[in-house]
Amino acid sequence: MRIIAGEFRGRKLLGPASDVTRPVTDRVKQSVFDILTPRLDDARVYDCFAGTGSMGLECLSRGAKHVTFFEADRPALLRLRENIKTIQCGPRTQVVPGDLFKWISSTSPPEKADIIFLDPPYRFLHEKPGELLEWAEHVALKHAAPDALIVFRHDVADTLALPPLNVTDQREYGGMIVEFLRLESTSVHESVVPVLEA
Repeated sequence: MRIIAGEFRGRKLLGPASDVTRPVTDRVKQSVFDILTPRLDDARVYDCFAGTGSMGLECLSRGAKHVTFFEADRPALLRLRENIKTIQCGPRTQVVPGDLFKWISSTSPPEKADIIFLDPPYRFLHEKPGELLEWAEHVALKHAAPDALIVFRHDVADTLALPPLNVTDQREYGGMIVEFLRLESTSVHESVVPVLEA
């Protein structure tokens, strides 16, 4: 695993120690960031179910102001912290260990997120869809900036609507789908389509 562009381009990252986390391939990462890069300057980012932090660290390399990482799995968390040290970006990060859903529901941050990655273990879509629905409600209410973009990665065979977030675009990569979601009140014609042309 590595940073593929920006300030920290080429820096190697520790990958997952087990199959609990699913790293994104460079091809998929590049495709996603072709869409996100115009929005990254000074952006605030949430990396939910961050694993070893590949997506959030890529954002920092490409100009994001701050990334909050959420991870509960201990081996992944240790590797995430090592990867943050590797690129020496600690002051621009916050790591939230443990229960993502509790933090999201109980915290009202002073600055809202511009980009939010949602990459839950596949079992969540089958076993705990209610928690993801509550996550979406709290994100929309307290955490997402009005024009925030949410990047939801999941297995191609699984679907889960997350109101009040609307799918504005999706890309399929082999066995996975990456959906791009926006807040319900955002006008697709005025502000979403131009962003997703990349």
